[in-house]
Amino acid sequence: MKILEITNVDFSLNHFLLPLMRALQEEGHEVVGVCADGPLVAPPRQAGFRVETLPFARSFSPLAQARAFWALVRLIWREKPDMVHAHMPISGILARVAAKLCGVPRIAYTCHGFLFNQPGSALRRGLALVLEFLCGRITDVYLTVSQEEAEDARRLHIARNPIAIGNGRDSSRFRPDPAARARIRQELDTAEETPVIVVVSRLVRHKGYPELLDAMRSVPEAELWVVGERLTSDHGAALDSCFAEAQAALGSRLKCLGYRADTPAVLAAADIFTLPSHFEGLPMSIIEAMMTGLPVVSTDISGPREQVVSGETGQLVPPATVAPLAAALLRLVQDVPLRTRMGQAGRERALALFEEKQIIQKTVRLLTSG
Repeated sequence: MKILEITNVDFSLNHFLLPLMRALQEEGHEVVGVCADGPLVAPPRQAGFRVETLPFARSFSPLAQARAFWALVRLIWREKPDMVHAHMPISGILARVAAKLCGVPRIAYTCHGFLFNQPGSALRRGLALVLEFLCGRITDVYLTVSQEEAEDARRLHIARNPIAIGNGRDSSRFRPDPAARARIRQELDTAEETPVIVVVSRLVRHKGYPELLDAMRSVPEAELWVVGERLTSDHGAALDSCFAEAQAALGSRLKCLGYRADTPAVLAAADIFTLPSHFEGLPMSIIEAMMTGLPVVSTDISGPREQVVSGETGQLVPPATVAPLAAALLRLVQDVPLRTRMGQAGRERALALFEEKQIIQKTVRLLTSG
């Protein structure tokens, strides 16, 4: 089959879809990646994939979405694929409608989170629900990354047979690594005995950075490493002033590392992982941290609560709060045996539930059977 893998931005294509594209190609299918242009289209192209770039916009601008839609129609009409596999809310809606208009025989969608479950106006959330419902009628294979999203799709009659496929990461890449730990700590001038809390995510408000930076004032023994950057397509106010205030308060205990291609090594050099998001799908970063053997402090929201067993592999705290987050982090900073025990339990859970090869094999089977 000829398959178009369509997502919104280059970050998603490179970090989330590339392993699936490889597996489909190994099965003998012709796979073409489609996303907005950006520097991270280079790795898939270097891996031998053709990547077509379109003017996707992560907004509700009618003009921008019309431009992206007609670009999709032209591309799909030209490529004549046997399957379109769409991802992410807005690009997923556009791609499925365009595929139906062009007569694509098989239309698949992987839901990475519903817009109607995210903060926003009632009008926006209502429109998102209606669009998801209508697009569900034209979707042949409907996958979700979390169980809660599959339950929502079933309860709201969005899809006839939604299947929670999960997310996965490669445990041969994300693992405890003493050599990497020593190397990264030396690079960042961090002593071996210093407790390190790490967060890996885009620098946007809904990842919980204001709460995390505030909470770190009450965790004086530890450093916070922030891995990630703000994408050009990200919405909302920038966090520059928030980080500037935190830097003044925390000093050398706050280390902003930017985008890192060596995330497995950085995780191996840390002691605790945190992701205090306000909403999520099923975060890859939590899976990566668990596989590396780190205890996880996250929020009690859809996604993380399917990954983290609170009290066993980490701690779940209420979203958008500071004191519970600070208390959970401080407890792990001060109790080395506890974080070791939780980290080991988390790695065992991740190996059992989130191994990339198993998730990809199941996804390929669902996409290509029938």
